[in-house]
Amino acid sequence: MSFNSQVIDKSTFQDLPYVEANLNYLVPMDQKPVNYTYEPPSGTPRSNTAYEIHKLRIYNARFISKDILLDQEGFAFTEHNTNVQNFYDEDEVTQVYYPEAEQLLKDVTGATKVVIFDRTLRNADLSKPGENKIREPGKRVHNDFTAKSGYTRARWELEKRGLDNDEIEALLKQRFAIINVWRGIADIIQESPLALTDARSIAPQELVPSDLVYPDRIGETYAVTYNPEHKWYYFPQMRPNEVIFIKCFDSAENGPARFSAHSAFDDPTSPADAPARQSIELRTLVFYPA
Repeated sequence: MSFNSQVIDKSTFQDLPYVEANLNYLVPMDQKPVNYTYEPPSGTPRSNTAYEIHKLRIYNARFISKDILLDQEGFAFTEHNTNVQNFYDEDEVTQVYYPEAEQLLKDVTGATKVVIFDRTLRNADLSKPGENKIREPGKRVHNDFTAKSGYTRARWELEKRGLDNDEIEALLKQRFAIINVWRGIADIIQESPLALTDARSIAPQELVPSDLVYPDRIGETYAVTYNPEHKWYYFPQMRPNEVIFIKCFDSAENGPARFSAHSAFDDPTSPADAPARQSIELRTLVFYPA
């Protein structure tokens, strides 16, 4: 079967294999959503949000993986071998994986500069909130940055690296994006795979700015409200030599994929005894040629 990503029309889209699974969407609300990353002061709820479950088709994107583009669907997929032996070793990740990922992003995007500024390991079996930095898979539909926080976080990260104001202003005036690099790091992923939306199927009003409160700062992410027109994909049975790119922000306001959305989900075809998903995601600033 041949697929053309320029015209993934309704009939072609529905020809892909799929699973039906539950995704958690934000219930529309009048207040701004707020979530604390730590135990908040007494009397303050950890979150003021509510989520509703919608069962949706999540299509197997392996059949069209070579046609999916970061600047079109807002995510992409590639094979990529790594020399990292232990992703739980922070020094090895910094010294080996960061340079690998930086070069990979330059090859994929044509970027002239890449800044890796954050990483998250996920493993439900090892996650101990408050004791370690390992998290469980996030099972709410969201996007990591907003039109505001994309710029805020970029400026903050460049300042931390000692760039002067003129250098920062020059970089922020050219096109840049925040792209996550997502990889399984152990067995083939069967439990809690990652679902990704076609960015072109999300309307701007469905992206809801939400405060993410840390002890020392307030970040802003997008929660997402439900629309049955959202197109969802996943890459089943991901191996450690495969990588997903997720575009979380793009300073170019006229592109079809400025923001995307993603969520882990419970795969109904996953074996009951499947090992907990182990994955790593890097958050990166990608600067395009001026």
